Amino acid sequence: MTFFVTSAGSGKGADLGGLDGADKHCQTLAQAAGASAKTWHAYLSTQGSGAVNAKDRIGKGPWQNSKGEVIAKDVADLHGASNNLTKQTAITEKGEAVNGRGDKPNTHDILTGSQPDGTAFSGSDDRTCGNWTKSGADGAVMVGHHDRTGLDDSPPAKSWNSSHPSRGGCSQDALKGTGGNGLFYCFAVN
Repeated sequence: MTFFVTSAGSGKGADLGGLDGADKHCQTLAQAAGASAKTWHAYLSTQGSGAVNAKDRIGKGPWQNSKGEVIAKDVADLHGASNNLTKQTAITEKGEAVNGRGDKPNTHDILTGSQPDGTAFSGSDDRTCGNWTKSGADGAVMVGHHDRTGLDDSPPAKSWNSSHPSRGGCSQDALKGTGGNGLFYCFAVN
């Protein structure tokens, strides 16, 4: 296993304790699943001075889920049209499916803070909930749809990493309100 969707978020909405806290969460979940020999990073971008691109944090690939299914061969494949990220393959470290559109509750909004090409947002609009430190009513986070479905057939609705910003802030309730639960992607970098 070199890729998974977290089976649980921080419980504090988009406050993940920054990138370090998110990476630690990935490492802890991977360790519990028996994959602690690898170094795990969260697929998250940051904004502002010293912005970090999610695509630069996750190693070179290839990446496989816990069932051995290849998600992508490399970074270009992951961000291209031929990646294998679907509701059936974007599973947790436990090998469990994540609820998608049509399931109760829908939890297909996956935190990324990223543009479709895996890069950070510029400008002053918050798309990372204060670089993963906010859990209140202010701020927003860009999410993707792990099941590649949305309200229509537009590219953003089908994007695994850049579908829409959260509404109503960065709290756990705000994330649930748009179809999320504070989950994010984890990749083995080695």
